[in-house]
Amino acid sequence: MAIVCKSAAEIEKMRHSGRIVREVLDHVQARVAPGVTTMELERAAEQKMKELGAKSAFKGYYDYPCVLCTSINEEIVHGIPSEKRALKAGDIVSIDCGVVVDGYYGDAAVTVPVDGSITEERRKLLEVTEASLYKGIEQARIGNAVGDVGAAVQEFVEANGFSVVREFVGHGIGTRLHEEPQVPNFGLKGHGARLREGMVLAIEPMVNTGDPGARVLDDKWTAVTADGSSSAHFEHCVAVTKDGPMILTQ
Repeated sequence: MAIVCKSAAEIEKMRHSGRIVREVLDHVQARVAPGVTTMELERAAEQKMKELGAKSAFKGYYDYPCVLCTSINEEIVHGIPSEKRALKAGDIVSIDCGVVVDGYYGDAAVTVPVDGSITEERRKLLEVTEASLYKGIEQARIGNAVGDVGAAVQEFVEANGFSVVREFVGHGIGTRLHEEPQVPNFGLKGHGARLREGMVLAIEPMVNTGDPGARVLDDKWTAVTADGSSSAHFEHCVAVTKDGPMILTQ
């Protein structure tokens, strides 16, 4: 599949989708608290999408059952919301959300503490992972390579004593949820596809406190750290423009 560059009008449509994703994430994040189930977060997200006139990008995608992915502690990505899974004090939870509006997709994720009692290691993990996202975004410039994005993320994460997940990567996005190119959170400067005006990338570092290894649980979706260490995930959609990176999911 070829890389698709978007027109200014298409990027504006994607900015609209991105804003809706952000509204849904803000709405859900405000409900994160001890005792709340991940299915309660799911219902809040579904209701908010309906209010905003958006369709879920995730529900039904390869038969995925929900509008959110909710991944707790050692879960890296693709955790399925459940009535049985209540958040606990000291947990961290990644909330990943995607929508489609007028045929254009938006996709973003945040990882948040359930309350103020998270460990210092987890607090640092959230700070480093979010900061690494912005290191990657900074490289989303015309003439740079996809490898510049990944190298910037990897360098920052590893300098802070954490590791970058290899099995799951960012991606192009537009009229499909996943487009070319793949955007790893590791790599070599100058390597990979060249970035051109109008490309839109979903940049999404997934960072572990322990080793980078991952495995998928029997539900065929939930990815967890191989060594049981904690993991965090942040994501923005970013357009490559002549004025530099434009974050669409602010």
